[in-house]
Amino acid sequence: MSGEESARLTRALIEFREAEGISERELARRTWLSEATIRTFERDPGDLPTPTVAQSFEEVLGWAPGSIKTTPSEATGREPSADSAIGLK
Repeated sequence: MSGEESARLTRALIEFREAEGISERELARRTWLSEATIRTFERDPGDLPTPTVAQSFEEVLGWAPGSIKTTPSEATGREPSADSAIGLK
C-alpha cells in the first residue's frame, strides 16, 4: 500500500510542478523543504513522507489535511525532518 500512496504523491508533485511551470527549487521554497526532499519524493517513489513533510505537500497541493499517508510518527507525534536538523548545527 505504501508504494501506491507514494507513487500517487510523486505523480501529484510532478504534475503540480509542470502545471505551475516551477522548478524543484521553487517547490522547495513553497513547501519550506529542501530540494533534496523534493527530489527524494519525485525520483524515488517508495518511502512515505514524515507527517511534517506530508503536511507541507498537502498545503502546497491544496489537499485536505491527513490525505497523504505518512510513516509512523514517534510518541511526540512529530518527527524532526532533515530540513529542521540543518538549523540545529
